[in-house]
Amino acid sequence: MTETPVALNVVDLLIRLLSAPSVTPDDGGLMDFVEAYLPGYEAIRIDEGEVKNLFLSRRFGEGEHLCFAGHVDVVPPGEGWESNPFVPLIRDGKIVARGAQDMKSGVAAFLAAMREAESFSGTLSLLLTSDEEGEATYGTQIVLRHLREIGRLPDYAIVAEPTCEKRFGDAIKIGRRGSINGVIEKRGRQGHAAYPEKALNPIHKVAQVLPHMAGINLDEGDEFFAPSQFVITDIRAGMEVTNVTPGKLKMMFNVRNNTHTDLKDVEDFVHKYFSGMDYDLRLSQSAKPFITDPDTRIVKVLDEAIAAETGERPKHSTAGGTSDARFFAEYGVKVVEFGVRNDTIHAPNERVGIGEVEGLYRVFRRVIENF
Repeated sequence: MTETPVALNVVDLLIRLLSAPSVTPDDGGLMDFVEAYLPGYEAIRIDEGEVKNLFLSRRFGEGEHLCFAGHVDVVPPGEGWESNPFVPLIRDGKIVARGAQDMKSGVAAFLAAMREAESFSGTLSLLLTSDEEGEATYGTQIVLRHLREIGRLPDYAIVAEPTCEKRFGDAIKIGRRGSINGVIEKRGRQGHAAYPEKALNPIHKVAQVLPHMAGINLDEGDEFFAPSQFVITDIRAGMEVTNVTPGKLKMMFNVRNNTHTDLKDVEDFVHKYFSGMDYDLRLSQSAKPFITDPDTRIVKVLDEAIAAETGERPKHSTAGGTSDARFFAEYGVKVVEFGVRNDTIHAPNERVGIGEVEGLYRVFRRVIENF
C-alpha cells in the first residue's frame, strides 16, 4: 500500500506539482501522488495510451455531487526562460515555473481544500487528466463517459483554470464559446499573367467577396457572449512567381461561435458569397458553446466565496479559448471555472503570485464549507 504523503500547505504542494515535468501527455507521476495524497477517496483510473486520468470521490452525505476538475499536463517550456522551467523559483512573491498559472496552481488549491474537508453535504470528487493541452481525445471526456455509464456523473463542477484578468477574484467563467474551423478551396484555371483573359484567377474572384466576409460578425451576441466573428487565418495560392496566375486558392478560417450561431449558419454564410464559384468547403467543430445560468447554485456559492475572500464581485465571463469545462457541459453538468490570473500562461517565465494561490485555496475551502 502506498504511504500517504505528509500534508503540505498549498504553496509547498504547488511546488511539488511544478517540480514534476508533465508535458502533454506525460503526467510526471502526479496521478500516483494525487491518489496517495487524498486518503479516504475512492479512485478510478482510466488510462488510454500515454494519457493518464484519475477520478477520486468521497461520499460524505446524501446531498448533491460537486467535482473539482483540472489537468496536470503543461505545454512545452519553449525558449526564453531565465531559470529551469521545472525547478520552481520563488522571486518577488511569485513562483516561476511552467504550469504555475495553467493550471497546477488550481490543482494545488483544490487538493489542499479537499484534503482538509471533514464534512460535506453530499459527494466530493476530483477529476484530473494529462490530456488537456493536446487533442483532449483521451482525457476528461472519456472519464465522464464512464461516469455516466456507472451513474456517477457530478451535479456540479468547478474547473480551476486561470480566469482572472487584472486582479485575483475579478472574473469567473460561466460559459465558453465554441470553435468552428473551416477550409475553402476555390478552383480556377492556371495561366500566363500576360494573358489574364485565358485564365481564371481564383485570387481575383475571392478578393471580390473578402470585404463582405473578413472580420464580419455572424450574430449580435448577447449579455454573456461576444458576437460570433468570421476570422480568416490563412490564404495561399500560386507558385511564388510573378508570371503565372494560380489554378487554386486555399483559405482557412475560424469562428468562435456563441449559442446563436452553429455549423449550418457558417455553411450558409460561406455559400452566400461563394455561390456560383467552383469551390469545396470543409467544416469541423472542435468545441461547442455552452452557458451555465448565473442563478445556478454553484455560481452563487462561488460568487459569495470570492466576495468573502477578496471583496471582489467577479464578472461572469465567456471570453477566451476552450477548456475541458465544455465536456462537463455536454454531459449536463452545471460547470463554472475559477482560478488565478492568466497573464503569463504558455509564456516563458510563467509565474503566479503566492497570495493568489493561497487565496484560491481559501475560496475553494469556503465553497466546500458553504455548498
